[in-house]
Amino acid sequence: MSRRVSTCLLASSLVLALSGCGWFEFEEREEWRAQAEAACMAREDVRPTAYMSQRPRLDGPGVCGIDKPFEITALLDGQVRLKREATLGCPVTAATESWLAETVQPAAYLYFGSPVVELDSGSYACRTRNSQRGARLSEHAFGNAVDVMSFTLADGRRITVAQGWRGEPAERDFLREVFVGACGTFTTVLGPGSDAFHYDHFHLDLARHDARGERSVCRPRIDFDPRLDDPRPLIGAAPQPGLPALPTLPTTSLRPVPTTGALPLGFAPPAPVGGVY
Repeated sequence: MSRRVSTCLLASSLVLALSGCGWFEFEEREEWRAQAEAACMAREDVRPTAYMSQRPRLDGPGVCGIDKPFEITALLDGQVRLKREATLGCPVTAATESWLAETVQPAAYLYFGSPVVELDSGSYACRTRNSQRGARLSEHAFGNAVDVMSFTLADGRRITVAQGWRGEPAERDFLREVFVGACGTFTTVLGPGSDAFHYDHFHLDLARHDARGERSVCRPRIDFDPRLDDPRPLIGAAPQPGLPALPTLPTTSLRPVPTTGALPLGFAPPAPVGGVY
């Protein structure tokens, strides 16, 4: 009898290990991750600043970690502070700064006449996708993903993904503008309507969805015509008195949003569950 009990306990422990934190020990770390980080550092796409410091390699548990981690309190040389300090790898840091400069800030001036000065965001976390047992590791486990819950403008206005996605017209259009722009910068973009886990934030990462890194995922599919490829609306987007002048920004041409496997905009998620990709 005792042998049977021991066998059952061993089997139960193995199942829990594979479906919980122990899963980290069994998944392999793909070679492209180190290659992408090394290439990013060699190009100096990200450099240490007063708001961004390089830290020693992050290891484990299992294959979690970042080869060249940065601890970040603000992006764009301090223009956009982070509500909480972020730990990210070089590639996704560079992509996030590009998205902020080329899409988010022009969109903020376009729709509100005021720049974004703070992000409520999430970064590195050694966990599975959506924190689900048995799932593969999230890109967050490699410092290769950013979650964005809200944008705060210089005039004090705060646009949240949870409320603004179906909120007033300016907020809806701004969030769709930055969502579509993200689909031209990141390889994975998930937002409200993609599934039950992303009702309140955008998930942005640089995962490789095929061997050559050419496939991207952008969900949900939305019916929206970006305005940032037309410089004319920016002419009338002067900031409010006392705010910084509208910077000279390149015209941004956004590529079409991938629609493979996308869900319609009207998809209604179930009650909030608090999960993240």
